[in-house]
Amino acid sequence: MTAPSIGYLLPTRERVMTGEHETGPLLALAERAEALGFASVWVGDSVTARPRHDPMTLMAAVAARTRHLSIGTAVLLPALRNPVLLAHQWATLDRISEGRVILGAGIGSDVPNIRDEFEACGVSWEKRLGRMMEALRLCRALWSGEPVTWDGRWRLKPGTVLGPTPHRPGGPPIWVAGSAPATIERVGRHFDGWFPNGPDPTQYAETWRAMREAACAAGRSPSVITGAAYLTLAIDDDAHRAEDRMSRFLERYYSTRPDIMRKRQACFAGSRDAARDWLAAYAAAGVEHFCLRFAGDHERHMDEIAGLRDEIGH
Repeated sequence: MTAPSIGYLLPTRERVMTGEHETGPLLALAERAEALGFASVWVGDSVTARPRHDPMTLMAAVAARTRHLSIGTAVLLPALRNPVLLAHQWATLDRISEGRVILGAGIGSDVPNIRDEFEACGVSWEKRLGRMMEALRLCRALWSGEPVTWDGRWRLKPGTVLGPTPHRPGGPPIWVAGSAPATIERVGRHFDGWFPNGPDPTQYAETWRAMREAACAAGRSPSVITGAAYLTLAIDDDAHRAEDRMSRFLERYYSTRPDIMRKRQACFAGSRDAARDWLAAYAAAGVEHFCLRFAGDHERHMDEIAGLRDEIGH
């Protein structure tokens, strides 16, 4: 089994929630992650539902301040954007980073504030899946550098060409979130990675196996798909303190009871050794790339993970 890579989610949402809108500290955290040996840095996406920094703009700054980190979205909502502009932005990002960006994508959770966000952006909620799928197909077509003609939700006249092309032929890899049965088929057939935040290790292993089978059925090698996972941790040798930290974090972040959020998202609260074992169980289930979100105290959590990285792979 190949050792998994470990990435870190920048706290863009948390900082805006506390009125700290400056970007300097976020860029410093990205540089710190690279110095500690993290493989990637991730940025969330929301416009009005959970206000935070624009992901593409911040990613460009992170790319300019680092040299080796992969930089991705966890996760972007492509349906909120015009795909021609989106393709242009990501082609430019891939050039700035010299091939280090990953487009993590999703359709958005069905909760009131995200529905409101779609309305605020002038996008139909009901058509969001079809809009995302067509947008990503159009991005890939434009990333080819070849003339594109398109007649769908968006119309491109014959001979439309996008420049610059991405650093990597074909453009950045696209990792898709979600665990629904339709997602299994979707990722197996079309995308470069699976990026869920909900399943436990047993569920992850079952879905990952089905996804690889779907890839084979579509004539693709399963090896072209990366198994990733978005996980939230509160590490503390005092288990009660860790649980309290996690509950307060989830309630404030989502304005929802923490017990409800724990059923929707994979969360860990406990000691360093228990965290190591929890992550190792996901690695054994097939996770090849972790995106870790910390419930506060980021520098300490980064040090803890860096210290145990060799025990679960890197």
